[in-house]
Amino acid sequence: MKKRITAAVISDKQDKTVVVMITESKTHPIYKKKYKATHKYYVHDEKNEAKVGDTVEIEETRPVSKTKNWTVVKIVKKAQGK
Repeated sequence: MKKRITAAVISDKQDKTVVVMITESKTHPIYKKKYKATHKYYVHDEKNEAKVGDTVEIEETRPVSKTKNWTVVKIVKKAQGK
């Protein structure tokens, strides 16, 4: 079963690549304080459809390049405005 994640696009400047950021809330094991952890993933977007601000669903895949191990499955929500 491949992992699927919903994330927000923060950059679409590269050709056929978008950068998404995932923010998750974690709790420290000793001090029990909650904090936010963010992860950035380079995602393959074959048709260059995703734009900055869109919410996309991404899926883990075989390595497409040195940094890309994820691909865009669908655009869940388009960005407002543009």
